[in-house]
Amino acid sequence: RTLTFVRSRAGAEATALRARERLGSDHGERGRELAERIAAYRAGYLAEDRRRLERDLAEGELVGVASTSALELGVDISGLDAVVSAGFPGTIASFWQQAGRAGRRGQGALVVLVARDDPLDTYLVHHPEALLGRPVEATVTDPRNPVLLAGQLRCAVSERPMTHEEAHAWGAVDVLESLARDGLVRRRPAGWYPAADDHAPHAEVDIRGTGGAEVMIVDATDGRMLGTIDSVRARSQVHPGALYLHQGESFVVDELDLDGGLALCHPDEPDWTTSAREQVTIDLVETLETVPAGPVTLSLADVEVTTRVTGYQRRLRGGELLDITPLDLPETTLATRAVVYTVTPRLLRVAGLEEADWPGALHAAEHAAIGLLPLVATCDRWDIGGVSTALHPDTGLPTVFVYDGYAGGAGFAERGFRRATAWLGATLDAIRACECDSGCPSCIQSPKCGNG
Repeated sequence: RTLTFVRSRAGAEATALRARERLGSDHGERGRELAERIAAYRAGYLAEDRRRLERDLAEGELVGVASTSALELGVDISGLDAVVSAGFPGTIASFWQQAGRAGRRGQGALVVLVARDDPLDTYLVHHPEALLGRPVEATVTDPRNPVLLAGQLRCAVSERPMTHEEAHAWGAVDVLESLARDGLVRRRPAGWYPAADDHAPHAEVDIRGTGGAEVMIVDATDGRMLGTIDSVRARSQVHPGALYLHQGESFVVDELDLDGGLALCHPDEPDWTTSAREQVTIDLVETLETVPAGPVTLSLADVEVTTRVTGYQRRLRGGELLDITPLDLPETTLATRAVVYTVTPRLLRVAGLEEADWPGALHAAEHAAIGLLPLVATCDRWDIGGVSTALHPDTGLPTVFVYDGYAGGAGFAERGFRRATAWLGATLDAIRACECDSGCPSCIQSPKCGNG
């Protein structure tokens, strides 16, 4: 009985689907029987579907499940024989949490890490002690993040009023005053209380931190609700024309109504897959700290990231590009925190780079750094983003940004700033150790780059 952890929702669906196909076609009657006992599991399923899959896995009805990190925590599963991690999950804590899903009492377990073409996986293959010989990472969190704190405080005061002393101790006075101006809490002489008509703040607070309203995904042919997705992810995953996989079935999206929170699709089995293309711009709002180092300057800054899905590409399963289709979707804006470094044009020239190569070289350095940040921060490369440019209007210099993918920042960028020597040193090691000549997925290419 095997649980395979896959990095993305689409990846979990595709892994289960391919395993069923191969068992059903290559292994006779027994294979076809086993194929029926393989499933995918991920966030976005309806609650009743998740409970059924959890029960079938726990009771042994399912012998193979491909899952996102949704099965990593919070679900009681025992009695598994093997765990496969398809790519390093991003943190040592997550790796051991996944590994610990296998092993019956008094019996052994098999745990397999399949390295991906990814800078961090490449680094760990060459430096296994960085995974197996180190304790789990220090948790990074910013309890005063105003975006997260606002929702937490609304829920807290609805359960028990907060005294002024408690508010000061938590550094929460400014956020509470902002909530009071919006009519969401009330200030009283004894402390802070819920607004009279604020009966269910828990229903409105985004506990996943993904941002955006929920979008329902519906099969337009029969009205069946397939699942849900937040409106930020919806732009890149259920845009018109997108291929959407759900429990072994494939659908093509016909319409996305972000205002109405609805994505309509129809069943289809095309021989192509889709991936969104994005355009990202970043504005430097305020520089918080700076460390000069000769021709390089390292900073921690508040930034504003604007993302627009500009189109999508269709590829055959073999990887051949079919076409690129433009899309006109509204942009999203994220106020967050970034670790930033600038370099002087002279340094790039001394390094032997022609000016025409500066954008590509900076982009490559950005990708490699994003891939290695999980070495020093409790994050996954999917929790962070990056932008690089040969001339940024706010710095006037070639600049690389690596930013937190969560509103207000989650502490990852600050961790990178504080441990920049270890982080960027490991990035350099990974590039130097790579056997390619000009850059490959193992060192500088990124599976999540919106520019493809």
